[in-house]
Parts: sequence; structure tokens; C-alpha cells
Amino acid sequence: MSKIYQFEGLQFAVIGDPINHSLSPVMHNAAFQALGMNARYIAVHVLKEDLAAFTESAKKQLAGFNITVPHKNNILPFLSDIAEHAALAESVNTVTVKDGSLIGTSTDGYGFEQAVLETGGPALQGADLCFLGCGGVVPALAFHAAFAGVRSIRIINRTVEKAQVLCKKLQQRFPDLPCAYGDSSKTAELLDGVTLIAQCTSLGLKETDPAPIDPALLPRNVFLFDTIYKKTKLLSYAEEHHIAHANGASMLLHQGAKSFEIWTGRKPPLDVMRNALAQK
Repeated sequence: MSKIYQFEGLQFAVIGDPINHSLSPVMHNAAFQALGMNARYIAVHVLKEDLAAFTESAKKQLAGFNITVPHKNNILPFLSDIAEHAALAESVNTVTVKDGSLIGTSTDGYGFEQAVLETGGPALQGADLCFLGCGGVVPALAFHAAFAGVRSIRIINRTVEKAQVLCKKLQQRFPDLPCAYGDSSKTAELLDGVTLIAQCTSLGLKETDPAPIDPALLPRNVFLFDTIYKKTKLLSYAEEHHIAHANGASMLLHQGAKSFEIWTGRKPPLDVMRNALAQK
């Protein structure tokens, strides 16, 4: 029997499995309150087998919702329309409900770009960008970066075949974009000349985790952006050796703010949202 979802009034939500860790309700509800909007944002635990039931309820009762792991790809069959960059990446984190239809896009790449700029990193246009890891959010970030005009993309990943597939997809849409890949044995070669590194593996979530690459191979004139909020071994090395760096805290803010703007058509109160996140 399908699960029944009931939402009272105009609401927004974030779905995932698990979902209790999400800070999205904190920043969105703070934004609604600051702007005097009669709206509420909640976290909803949705299993893969319940996505059909959730989306049917969402079409009738919600104005929009965010998606986190593991549903950024699972949601695709339920969408009526999808932005090109999100379709290419096969990753959606923001859905707008319009006339009973679900319209998908991704704000992850925007959040990444704004977070890098805000923390002193380079513009994506003209950057030589290297991803550490190839799963999770990487396809969304890579296609956003390609549309933004990066000069080249490199991918260092344990499973070389996965990086190869992503490079092939990127070059099908952007045939003039150089895209190189390899495992950790090619780290020095792939990092040569990069201006921006995006650390996108889960290594660093635990204090005992090793760094995804040998930190000594980090170029001194690069900007290191680690999507993990904590001070990872890679970030600690960068700090000790005066390499420009930032963690992923502001990426959550900016991707959420963009979702807020898409749904409401209003300028998001960034400082209010930032302060709400800082208190958690």
C-alpha cells in the first residue's frame, strides 16, 4: 500500500533518505519569516519506493521542494520538464510545482560558484578546474562549470571508468572543452596548472579519514574548495602551507538561496539565512 503524504497549506519541503540532518528548513523558514511570507518549509523522509506517492501529493499540495541524496537522480522520471544543465548531469535538487506539473533544475552548481567567489576563489570562466571524486554532486558541478566557461576540467577518481564516462558526457555537449581524468597515480599530472580544486569525496567526514590525495601535491597557487564543512586533512594542510582554501559551508547557503528565488520570485535574505545556519 502506497504511503499517504498530507501537507497543510502552502508549503515547501526537502526530501531525502536520511533527512533528519538537513539544515535546509532552518534557513528557509528564517527567510520566510524575515520577509513576512505565509509559508513553511519542512523535511520529509521519503524512501525510493515512496517517490511516486510523494510526487503525486506534491503536485496537489506543495509549491516546491528540494531533493538530497539519494533522490537527485531518482526524481527524474517524475518530472514534466527539466533544465538542460540538470538533464545533462542527471541531477536535480530543486523542483517547482506549476499547474500540477513538476519542473526540475539544479542549484548545486550555482551554490558552488557563488561559494567559491564569496570565499576568495577564482571565477569559473577561464578556470582550470580539477575535481577530487566523481560521484554525488560532481556531475552537477561539472556541467554548471562547463556552461560557465571553464577552460578545462580534470577528474581524479579511484574508479577511472566513472570519470571517463563523465568526461565523455561533458565533451558530447562541449566538444572543445579539454577533459582529462585518472586515478591517484596521475595526481601530479592532473593538478599541473589547475587554478581551482573541488574536493567532492566523502573523505574528511570522519577524523580518521585519510586525505583523498597526497596533500604535498597541492599546487601552491591553487584555490582549494572542500565541499565538506569540517576541517579536513586537506584543508588543514592548505592552512598550514598558506594555500588559499575554503570549506563547503557557504555552498549550502547559496544553493538554498537560489531555490528560494526560483520558487518565490523574491530576493533571498542572505544574511538572515546565513545567520540561521550559523546558529546550528
